[in-house]
Amino acid sequence: MLELLTDPHAWAALVTLTVLEIVLGIDNLVFISVLVSRCDPRQAKLARQIGLSLAFVFRVMLLLGLTWVMGLTQPLFELFGLGFSWRDLILIGGGMFLIWKGTHEIHSEVEGSYEEERGPAPQSFFFVVAQLIAVDLVFSLDSIITAIGMAEHIEVMIAAVVIAMLVMYVASGPVADFIARHPTTKMLALSFLLLIGVALVADGLDFHIPRGYIYSAMAFAAAVEVFNVLALRNRRRRPRTLK
Repeated sequence: MLELLTDPHAWAALVTLTVLEIVLGIDNLVFISVLVSRCDPRQAKLARQIGLSLAFVFRVMLLLGLTWVMGLTQPLFELFGLGFSWRDLILIGGGMFLIWKGTHEIHSEVEGSYEEERGPAPQSFFFVVAQLIAVDLVFSLDSIITAIGMAEHIEVMIAAVVIAMLVMYVASGPVADFIARHPTTKMLALSFLLLIGVALVADGLDFHIPRGYIYSAMAFAAAVEVFNVLALRNRRRRPRTLK
């Protein structure tokens, strides 16, 4: 353990893996932020903390069970010439859930004008937590399998996960509040869920979409939305001129 502190390769692996875990955690953070926005405002913070805590616990547990995790990548059966493992089935199931969830939430937002007369309908706290558990497990599995291929020492992996989760915890509050205050950014976040869901299903079908393409598109769309929000804020502050 102590020799790792003086090993430059271990430090390089830690930095690289930490950055990767933070990037991979964006998916998890977007889903948590969208989901808690549908929760009762008095329970949103607690739901967000539970979601992030479970994401951390799942990642550490999967790291400690490396042998079991690697066994999940062994093919169980073949269908149409493709081999399917437990990992593939979990990714396909998780991706389809994200596609369904994103579509359902987008429909709720679009049809919201018809439901405003009946007032908001926050989701049950326990239902939100159950969804967080399911999706945290999917994202954790994908994240840890990636980590196993990039680092040799489990201590380095755990340290990278801890740092990444701390960053996610600090960022989760502002991100969730920003999405809650700006309805257009929530629609953008929901479209991200659809994109992530499609990527997970594709991975499960052995068709890998480079994550760099996905995150570049998400970053570009998010930057455009930030400019839209700033422009709208400036227009509201600008005094109206009399015609």
